Amino acid sequence: MNQQVQSSAAWMKEAVDEMNRHADKIAEGGGAKSVAKQKERNKLTARERISYLCDADMPFTEIGRFAGMNMYEAEGGCPAGGTIAGVGYVSGRQCVIVANDQTVKAGAWFPITGKKNLRMQEIAMENNLPVIYLVDSAGVYLPMQDEIFPDKEHFGRIFRNNARMSAMGITQIAAVMGACVAGGAYLPIMSDETLMVEGNGSIFLAGSYLVKAAIGENIDNETLGGAVTHTEISGIADYKFKTEEECLDQIRKIMAKTGAQPRAGFDRSTPVLPAKDAKELYGIIPEGNLKPYDMLELIERIVDNSEFEQFKQDYGKTILCGYARIDGWAVGIVANQRLICKNRKGEMQLGGVIYNDSADKAARFILNCNQKKIPLVFLQDVTGFMVGSRSEHSGIIKDGAKLVNAVANSVVPKFTIIVGNSYGAGNYAMCGKAYDPRFIYAWPSAKIAVMGGEQAAKTLLQIQVAGMKSQGKPVTEAEEKALLDEIKGRYEKQTSPYYAAARLWVDDIIDPLETRQVISEGIAAANHNTALPELKTGVFQV
Repeated sequence: MNQQVQSSAAWMKEAVDEMNRHADKIAEGGGAKSVAKQKERNKLTARERISYLCDADMPFTEIGRFAGMNMYEAEGGCPAGGTIAGVGYVSGRQCVIVANDQTVKAGAWFPITGKKNLRMQEIAMENNLPVIYLVDSAGVYLPMQDEIFPDKEHFGRIFRNNARMSAMGITQIAAVMGACVAGGAYLPIMSDETLMVEGNGSIFLAGSYLVKAAIGENIDNETLGGAVTHTEISGIADYKFKTEEECLDQIRKIMAKTGAQPRAGFDRSTPVLPAKDAKELYGIIPEGNLKPYDMLELIERIVDNSEFEQFKQDYGKTILCGYARIDGWAVGIVANQRLICKNRKGEMQLGGVIYNDSADKAARFILNCNQKKIPLVFLQDVTGFMVGSRSEHSGIIKDGAKLVNAVANSVVPKFTIIVGNSYGAGNYAMCGKAYDPRFIYAWPSAKIAVMGGEQAAKTLLQIQVAGMKSQGKPVTEAEEKALLDEIKGRYEKQTSPYYAAARLWVDDIIDPLETRQVISEGIAAANHNTALPELKTGVFQV
């Protein structure tokens, strides 16, 4: 192992360790005192509920683990967006699972909570997966109600999706293990089956205090909307249980009897591990992602038997395209090549930049994968499209638009892994969040922004300094440097993968060694949806 590889591996391992430290802190939820209160009421935590419910020998892919990170510090924080969610297996059936974390502000909904819950419903609808809701929430976080209540992508969209999923034939099961208040009361009742835990689970449009204030009636919460009330009097709930474990056991029984669904038919053979050591992934991307490296080396440590069949290998070399298998699944891979290389004319091309020929090549390959019904995997490390007179005169905008058109209209499932840079229109062309990847993940080395930090900071500095000078305020060299450092620091913070994951621009930050598994689980989920539309592309210049 040479010195650069050793240095890169050490840097990546430290980045993974940092990620794990953040994840461990997030896993504490609202803190030890809140967890202790949960235990006093004989309640499991959200993570314990999911662990008990899911099949122990199958993976659970958490989604939105870093949601809300550093976003609501004035409110005391909102770890994981106050909701633990992901895709796991219950009685052998792959499901979407959403569990309110009552230790975080009594499970109240922050703006990011709504966004995360909508993302989980989107995953269920795109992949035709059953949804299990483990409900324990005080409802909307009132101090921020204007950011979560009335808009199209706010709280009410959840119940609209409940109705749409029911019409689509997607199974929804709700287990009410704590409070389910006001508008939130509709979620379990709009599910197919509702289970309640006696003594803790409650469903009502208005709690006892509000009932007293509104109509003067004196009543306790259990009589108003507890498990006995709703299974014996109102008929709203279907089952009641003494303990949470009994409730979760019943969900497993329900799922065990659910009929098999047809599959989309994506091809899968017997999985084979990469021939090259996957642990060497740590040493491939140079420290800070500042130097060229061979993306092919990365691909060969992810794909089965390290076999990658390149498409147009000698053309458009700044994007690698080709066929492979990941955990047995047939995939088409589109990846930015970071090596400096020569094009067919013998001209040097910068790595990580999309040129005319590479855009043309990738667009053609994407259409080929759609025709063959092969899922697409995008490996992003892109600084954008090539600029300058030569590229403009060659029609880079036209060729870039062709690639964006192909990505936008692609109907096979798309999966995106951001391993390094994800800048500007390169983010779009390589299937960023705006282009509907079924799942999108980032490595700890990822950076997401409209342009690199150095370039952006210098551009912003020039604008700011010019403005100050126009106002007759001279800027010294020292002041200019201090201003540059301040702008750069602020911008670099916004390019962090944690900034992106907090806002759900990516579904999670993952250890590079988890890449094969999350892609495999994503394709397994996508294979449940047989309704692939016909491929149609828009108008574009050839």
